[in-house]
Amino acid sequence: MTLALYRKYRPRTFAEVIGQEHVTEPLSQALRSGRLNHAYLFSGPRGCGKTSSARILARSLNCEQGPTPEPCGKCESCRSLATDGAGSIDVIEIDAASHGGVDDARELRERAFFAPASSRFKIYVIDEAHMVSTQGFNALLKLVEEPPEYVKFIFATTEPEKVLGTIRSRTHHYPFRLIPPKVLRPYLEQLTQAEGVSVEPAVFPLVVRAGGGSARDSLSVLDQLIAGAGPEGVSYARAAALLGVTDAALIDEMCDALAAGDGAAAYATVDRVAEAGHDPRRFASDLLERLRDLIVIQQVPDAAAKGLIDGPADQIERMAAQASQLGPATLSRCADIVHDGLVEMRGTTAPRLLLELICARMLLPGVDDSTGGLLQRLERMERRLTLGATDAPNNPGVRPEPATPVPAAATPAPANAPTSAPPWAVDSAASPTQSAAGAPAPAASVTGAPAAHVPTSGAPASYVSAADSPIPASPGASTGSGPADQAVPVSPAGPAPRRVVPPSAVLPDPATPAPARPGAPAAALDAVAVRRVWPDVVGKVNRTNKRIAALMRDAVVRELD
Repeated sequence: MTLALYRKYRPRTFAEVIGQEHVTEPLSQALRSGRLNHAYLFSGPRGCGKTSSARILARSLNCEQGPTPEPCGKCESCRSLATDGAGSIDVIEIDAASHGGVDDARELRERAFFAPASSRFKIYVIDEAHMVSTQGFNALLKLVEEPPEYVKFIFATTEPEKVLGTIRSRTHHYPFRLIPPKVLRPYLEQLTQAEGVSVEPAVFPLVVRAGGGSARDSLSVLDQLIAGAGPEGVSYARAAALLGVTDAALIDEMCDALAAGDGAAAYATVDRVAEAGHDPRRFASDLLERLRDLIVIQQVPDAAAKGLIDGPADQIERMAAQASQLGPATLSRCADIVHDGLVEMRGTTAPRLLLELICARMLLPGVDDSTGGLLQRLERMERRLTLGATDAPNNPGVRPEPATPVPAAATPAPANAPTSAPPWAVDSAASPTQSAAGAPAPAASVTGAPAAHVPTSGAPASYVSAADSPIPASPGASTGSGPADQAVPVSPAGPAPRRVVPPSAVLPDPATPAPARPGAPAAALDAVAVRRVWPDVVGKVNRTNKRIAALMRDAVVRELD
């Protein structure tokens, strides 16, 4: 019968404890200097070394060469307190989960006043100290406050806040932490080499993730995998099947489908998950972890070297490629959707149905009106524009789209038409004489808006907004794409031509005819019309959401779909 790995490789000195240097170094220094307290409190998650450190401290205190941070391992006390030792009558371990009552505390108090039989100190190690009742703590309070010189207390607990405050204030508190993956993985590799077992490199991240930072849990998982391994060792396929982890290939397929917006591939992956017998909840959880890794890779390109993510080199390369295809807004929104879906999956009777609905929400950014959905749509638009700008120099057929000239007025305006323009109007530099002579008149401009061509044939005309003019515009004089942008030409004897764009201009109404490009169908809403009023659209959005407006301000409308 073999001994469990977590028992076989239990640390015997503070130097063998991994990932807890913030605790072992101060304790070692206190043992060297002799500044020892009568009570200690070790707290932290399960399996991180609290009880093992308490036993090491007991060996260090009672060693014949001590107190010393490095027990000799040869004296009678060290041999009796070893992993395979018989135990010592002067070191008493008490499980407070079953001995936390007031009667147990009174019995401990009565026995504590007897001197140790053969050791330097009588040491009480009270495990799961938070299970001691309030009456039991009150019975121990006087003893813990003023114990005999030869009595030491070591409390170990996973919930230090449940320990009575008066007891906690009389101890030296050392908080233990979970072991990081970059420390735990080399330790597991070292143990497998010592055991002479071949383990695929892709298995260690699964073991570390299953252990959750606990050394004992990780060793238990590794022990189970080694016990079920064949002559070839522990393979990734068998480890994934035994631990219930989703195959990385399915996660890769889902991420590729999300990047391409391919709903057929996404639902085919869901079907493969169901056919393989995987739990949809576990698949969603693993997908959320992958989205987290992709977000980290986007922000920290060398995340693998820094230990922020763990995995084989080929998988890190695949994740880097996926992160480049999915933008940060898309990843953030998908992670939120999967997280909310996991909450909804708790207790559900149809987890596959919810998983398919999660995929639908991720593939359709327009199904909600949240800020994340809008950011994702803008991100996709920018990506398309970037790809179009990259392909345009290499594609002779891609040419910049010319601006559509504004049609000239067809009906003359009455002589008494107002020629004064509102304060936001911008004057043109052209004079009526230059326009009549056939010289091209410069286009009027508004900050951030594309310039429009001013007609050069015929008599010069000034354009004012129909909304600002008391004279109704004739049907043939409409040059804008909406009622707020209809223009009325004034008398040729008026001032220099000007183009007036009111600040309240909005997107063209689809019901109103818009200036058409050559070859475009009549009354079509095209990119030129949207570009003409884009600054006003940004102004409208800025009143409600300045963050979105900041993203839209530098955008260029190149195509309308």
